[in-house]
Amino acid sequence: MIPFNKPYLTGKETDYIHDAVNTGKISGNGKYTKLCQDFFESNYGFKKVLLTTSCTDALEMCAMLANIKEGDEIIVPSFTFVSTAVAFVRQGAKIVFADSYEDNPNIDAAKIEALITAKTKAIVPVHYAGVACDMDKIMALAEKYNLLVIEDAAQAIDSYYTGKDGVKRALGSIGHLAAFSFHETKNIISGEGGMLTINDNRFVHRAEIIWEKGTNRAEFFRGEVNKYGWVDTGSSFLPSEIIAAFLWAQIENLADIQSKRKLLWETYQQGIKSLNCEEILLPTLPEYATNNAHMFYVVLENIEQRSKLILALKEKGFHAVFHYLSLHSSDFYKDKHDGRALSNSDKFTNCLLRLPFYYELEKNDIFNIMEVIKIQMVC
Repeated sequence: MIPFNKPYLTGKETDYIHDAVNTGKISGNGKYTKLCQDFFESNYGFKKVLLTTSCTDALEMCAMLANIKEGDEIIVPSFTFVSTAVAFVRQGAKIVFADSYEDNPNIDAAKIEALITAKTKAIVPVHYAGVACDMDKIMALAEKYNLLVIEDAAQAIDSYYTGKDGVKRALGSIGHLAAFSFHETKNIISGEGGMLTINDNRFVHRAEIIWEKGTNRAEFFRGEVNKYGWVDTGSSFLPSEIIAAFLWAQIENLADIQSKRKLLWETYQQGIKSLNCEEILLPTLPEYATNNAHMFYVVLENIEQRSKLILALKEKGFHAVFHYLSLHSSDFYKDKHDGRALSNSDKFTNCLLRLPFYYELEKNDIFNIMEVIKIQMVC
């Protein structure tokens, strides 16, 4: 069976974990944490980076930093993972779900303004498949209505947005705050793991306190205060040095990982395009966005067609999967949703299919997958 995903190991992970253990400090915020954080700040223009135990934790930190309270409204795309919404629900917020574009799972920036009310506190764009949302439009709305923008960049490491000013910026460096994931399904991984990026100086000092359980412990270890104590809310968000050491081995190989993933992505794109199958829609890439080859997906005409293709691929030894279920119609939130139809989100829920995609996948595997698609879809 060719799996949907297979975690890639560079070969140095256990060496660095061994080194971390030998330092005698494995609880976090040590050598490897600093190496990882310094890399991201230096290479992607993030003002401040804090590693976290998950992207969910990073989003929860964002909700705390934004002082989200009972009754605040947060605009979130419906077609996303539950963490994007639940981080704010935990603070008492009301989620106002937005629809996707017709040809792109990202939040439709043109439909956001109509959702803004006096209670709106933040917009949370999700860069689906590592492809940028229209950040110029979103940031302009945030400025107009004095809102925060929190980028859910879980899938968007090493991906960029070029604004109308012609400047190319890393995703996660544009909004006030952003959250990344290093889950084993991502481009670079640490099993579980995440990262908070802070791009607004207002949040830098407090973020570190929230990260350290509500204490000024980090300042104490830097020698900036002579004792530390409880000064704010927070939780245990920082990961152990073992997680950071694993991630550092991945970071060192980021260029190679990205090169291979982009080659595989292009093989899929050109191969399926050559089938000339009108029933299959390929991913679209807006002119302002780059492709970080996080995943490869196709969009079919209906759920029945998708189910048949999943079964046909499985019978030939290929594991393909669907993705998110629209959050506005979830068991937990459907009674809280305002009743608006979000037809594009529902279309991607029913029709989007993710194909096997990981570093060690070979071109021949992709060619064999395309042969199954060709036969099943009668292309």
